[in-house]
Amino acid sequence: MAASSALAPFRHKAFRTLWAATLVSNFGGLVQAVGAAWMMTQLTDSATLVALVQASNTLPVMLFALLSGALADIFERRTLLLSALAIMFGMSLLLSVAAWAGWLSPYSLLALTFLIGMGQALYNPPWQASMGDLVPRADLPAAVTMNSVGFNLMRSVGPAAGGLIIAIWGAAAAFAVNAASYMPLIWAMLRWRPPPRPRVGAREPLGPAVAAGLRYVALSPNLMRVLARGALFGFSAVAVLALLPLIAKAHPEGGSLMLGMLLGCYGLGAILGAAANPRIRERMNNERVVRLAFLGFALACLVLALTDNVWLQGLALLPAGASWVLALSLFNVTVQLSTPRWVVARALALYQTATFGGMAAGSWVWGAIAGAQSVNTALLWASGVLVAGAVIGHWFTQPEFGKLDLDPANAFREPALALDLRGRSGPIMVMVDYVIDLADTPRFLRLMARRRAIRRRDGARNWALLRDLENPDHWSESYHIATWDDYVRHNLRRTKSDAEVTVQLRALHRGEGDPVVHRMIERHSVSPADDLPLLGKIHVPGA
Repeated sequence: MAASSALAPFRHKAFRTLWAATLVSNFGGLVQAVGAAWMMTQLTDSATLVALVQASNTLPVMLFALLSGALADIFERRTLLLSALAIMFGMSLLLSVAAWAGWLSPYSLLALTFLIGMGQALYNPPWQASMGDLVPRADLPAAVTMNSVGFNLMRSVGPAAGGLIIAIWGAAAAFAVNAASYMPLIWAMLRWRPPPRPRVGAREPLGPAVAAGLRYVALSPNLMRVLARGALFGFSAVAVLALLPLIAKAHPEGGSLMLGMLLGCYGLGAILGAAANPRIRERMNNERVVRLAFLGFALACLVLALTDNVWLQGLALLPAGASWVLALSLFNVTVQLSTPRWVVARALALYQTATFGGMAAGSWVWGAIAGAQSVNTALLWASGVLVAGAVIGHWFTQPEFGKLDLDPANAFREPALALDLRGRSGPIMVMVDYVIDLADTPRFLRLMARRRAIRRRDGARNWALLRDLENPDHWSESYHIATWDDYVRHNLRRTKSDAEVTVQLRALHRGEGDPVVHRMIERHSVSPADDLPLLGKIHVPGA
């Protein structure tokens, strides 16, 4: 794919408008995060509870992102985005009122931040998947990076502003700022008119949609590598964000303003990392970028653990912020460019589930170690895990960006059937007959291995390849699909890259015309009293 300018997404008006509104929302979210973290240090001395403020923001993503991703692939994404924004606005307003009235305890604070995190979990997958609706595919990496730049631009000023707001007016004001920050984004979302997504056939039920997303990612080795490294990075790198309130509080002159300044250094590092991101990617492959991110964060943890000098700590947070952007933006783009549009929100949701699940677990683990031993000990352990994450790349190398054409093939036409089937009728058994020269058998088997992976990934069960004992050049591919609607969806999921395998298989076929496809419905009763005449077989030419 040709490289796109870093500013190319801003050529598109919808992206510009939503990006600017998201900037305001990110500012409010970061002000709220500082307010919640600092308020917890005032409500309790427990290091575990302080670290769990970070977990309360990330755990909902692990729990609800996949559900949100499935909904985003089934329903209209703009409606889901507005619903999630309404949840976050309402919970932020409630949090502000509760803080102003003095009703908050450590556990009610965690509960309300969890509910805000739940809204964010419902928002993230449809928003990330909407990048493909806002910009063309060539601009997608730049759009993902600019989203990260926007967030970290606010991270460089939002925490410092949050610390100042808390110092002057208190945490309730920080929570109110967050509630107000959602209004521009809600307004921009109401004005956005995304292109309609074509839908052919019946809408996929939620349960099977979730299962289809899990199956697709589980059968995609490249995606599994991204998820595994993302989870490990989130688990180890979150130690800095989870323990930073305790680091700020430990200074004699420490306070909410110092916490904001330290987080501002982290955000500034993230901006520098985003600015250097295109140049770094030109010079390094994906695995080297990921290793650099792991080692940069390990260095930051080491410095934070070994010095109490606030200036050195601020400098150490610069590579930490840069490493955060380098790793997470690369993981995000890899998932988006390796996944077809029909399942992209679910794949992104699973990536976020893995990464934020790692962050939630890491927040608890590093907080528990800090409480039982010390903050410095927890940071040293986190540094060691980050170094191990870089070394693991020797065996679990990150894939390069997908170069396959994942646009829909649009080659399937639903056949005219002689039987009156309903969409839920099934199970459906499909057989495809081939005649293959003996000399072409090795190539045919290699193509069939790829075909098996495609079929299973797109929903087929019990795939098998059969060879005729009396006519060895005759082969039959067979598989099962639960219902007729599922069979139609299975074929509509085929991408242009997948279709290349079909074209090559047809080229090897030596029978008359195209390979013959048999579509059959299974019957588990052969009673003559059955009403529907479903016995028999349908022969329809074409693959």
